[in-house]
Amino acid sequence: MSEAAERKHTVEKIGGTSMTQFDEVMKNIIIGGRKVSELYNRIFVVSAYGGITDMLLEHKKTGMPGVYAKFAQGDKTWKQSLEHVRKRMIELNSSFEKIGIDLEKANAFVNERIDGIKWCLNDLIRLRSFGHFKPSDYLPASRELLSAVGEAHSAFNSTIILQANGVNAVFVDLSGWKEAEQQPIDTVIGKAFLGIDFAKEMPIVTGYTKCDEGIMTKFDRGYSEVTFSKTAAITKAFEGIIHKEYHLSTGDPKLIGIDKVVKIGRTNFDIADQLSDMGMEAIHPKASKEMEQRNIPIRVKNTFEPNDPGTLISNDYVSPGPRVDMVCGRKDMIAIEVFDSEMVGQSGYDFSLLKHFAEHGVSYITKNTNANTITHYVAERTPNISALMDSLRKAFPDAQINTREVAILCVIGSNMKIPGFLSKAAKALAEANINVLALDQCMRQVNMQFIIERKDYEKGIISLHRELVEKLT
Repeated sequence: MSEAAERKHTVEKIGGTSMTQFDEVMKNIIIGGRKVSELYNRIFVVSAYGGITDMLLEHKKTGMPGVYAKFAQGDKTWKQSLEHVRKRMIELNSSFEKIGIDLEKANAFVNERIDGIKWCLNDLIRLRSFGHFKPSDYLPASRELLSAVGEAHSAFNSTIILQANGVNAVFVDLSGWKEAEQQPIDTVIGKAFLGIDFAKEMPIVTGYTKCDEGIMTKFDRGYSEVTFSKTAAITKAFEGIIHKEYHLSTGDPKLIGIDKVVKIGRTNFDIADQLSDMGMEAIHPKASKEMEQRNIPIRVKNTFEPNDPGTLISNDYVSPGPRVDMVCGRKDMIAIEVFDSEMVGQSGYDFSLLKHFAEHGVSYITKNTNANTITHYVAERTPNISALMDSLRKAFPDAQINTREVAILCVIGSNMKIPGFLSKAAKALAEANINVLALDQCMRQVNMQFIIERKDYEKGIISLHRELVEKLT
């Protein structure tokens, strides 16, 4: 029997927005109309409730400092921020009382974890006051500690709620609370599932995994998807399922309109990577690689439409007919333009530039080049951009180096290798009176990218979607 045929269970990830509506999650995803025998052979990896990780670290979109950011800056109000987290967690606990949560247990769990974090951070402050500890010695570990509590909270709550509703749920805490031992992530996850009978028990797993690599340090806010992917690979699932607030569609329903976007249905891992690069987060690109290599497909489903099969992401799918899978983009881009008349014919100039990008940990989304100009486009919230600019200006004193706030529009599809897509896209933008500052398309023709003024971003997305999806559907 093949390995694929032996696989019986799924690994399913539930995002933070959905988790906050856990009554709907339980009704639509976990229990629904299933018989007892149909409840099992499913592992659930859960994110922190919506907004909690922003409170613990910093707001993902606005950058507003949370507990970690204040602690790292030496802002003493981190303690008040931690108490706000405690209060919000207990409020969330109360919101689940009608679906069976044991409030005494749930609140005791929150208080133990928050009190422990407060003591730990206070001890670190006392230690660093002696001057022998650099921030790099303790800040990464502090960020890991704070990241873990959000997922531990939601997983614990989910377990006791499900138990109260007749499900044999098991709390799988990968957060490493008070565990001194550090092990590789594969070892941590593998050991956690020893002795669990998937046919009779339902593991509820923290999206955060404590490991010697430092999952937050390595993957930042994509860590829950890494836990999801690793769990699927290590337990040999036959499919991974990601539950989201919306279907994976041809565009952002909040911007374009839910009545205008179309569910993608099927796509491949290559397209999922392109979407992740644009912040669409079908799944973190580093998380999906192991599933891709082990031929474990990923299904993206709408939490609130449980009977819809969603979108299947597999290795070898190519749309049988030419189509655009998604129109998306990023408004938060900075163009770093280097103009140097000495660049012409000089071998390795771009390599010399990128050494500085690597030294400062700055990655780029795309770039454009010509005879004497190289422009890299990076996300605005990327740390160390100012330090990178100083470094470049010192290293290339004769070059003109400038930055500019821009947006990027992307047209992505598994089968766009026919004449006409690029011209239709350019025509749509021209008719919307949008000036294209730069554009890029690789020979594989799965992703067209247009650099435009930020003020035109929303109008550009709507125009491209209307021309390339709505008119062709």
